[in-house]
Amino acid sequence: MSRWALVTAGAQGLGAALSRHLLEQGYGVVAHYHSSAAGAEALRREFGEALVIPAPADLSTHAGQLSLIEAVKGHTEQLHVLINNVGVYPQEGLLDTSIDLWEKTLSLTCTTAFHLIQELHPLMPRGSHIINIGDSSIDRLEGHVSATPYYVGKYGLLVLTRSYAPLLARRGISVNMISPGWLENSVGPSNPDLPAGRRGTFRDITGALDYLLSDAAAYVSGANIVVSGGFNLTRGLAGFGAEYTAK
Repeated sequence: MSRWALVTAGAQGLGAALSRHLLEQGYGVVAHYHSSAAGAEALRREFGEALVIPAPADLSTHAGQLSLIEAVKGHTEQLHVLINNVGVYPQEGLLDTSIDLWEKTLSLTCTTAFHLIQELHPLMPRGSHIINIGDSSIDRLEGHVSATPYYVGKYGLLVLTRSYAPLLARRGISVNMISPGWLENSVGPSNPDLPAGRRGTFRDITGALDYLLSDAAAYVSGANIVVSGGFNLTRGLAGFGAEYTAK
């Protein structure tokens, strides 16, 4: 296998879709997971042991982050794609958010990405790609009264994206962000009234991924591609609570 990718939270939901898409494009994938061992094994059965490396780790801890880094280094001398997808969306209001939940959410949503980029970019040859998964709301700075540490983490991830981009561009590594809106597996109202008339699909996100991995995007770094069907661009959307209509 000549091309390897690491996808965090790569065995369920959007992460599994990203892993599967990369495998279909001919990549080998280190599929990180915490509690979704069955999803990782399903990918391995589908694509084969030579192409899928399940990598269990609790990325809310420093020890877990180190174990994933060592797993990647122990398996391949080169990494061509790093997708920082792991995160957690706590639905507690800010006043009910504990210190432990705050720190765990920030670690998963932002600190893990910093740690992985910092330690793994030396393995990435020219033409490699780092793609951080953001959120469609972070293209404008505003308050969020619930899931606050998640949004703080995603804003921080955008800052990391734009900070690493000029530094790693010198090494031929692009650093970009894909920011989904309301996806097929998003928490919240079951039938939201969205501008595009539907929820986003995982295929909408893999389409943006294809662009960022293509030669057409060779000069793109530091970008945040919002894939939301117009979500977060208007206020007062019907069918949403106060937290969503505030976006």
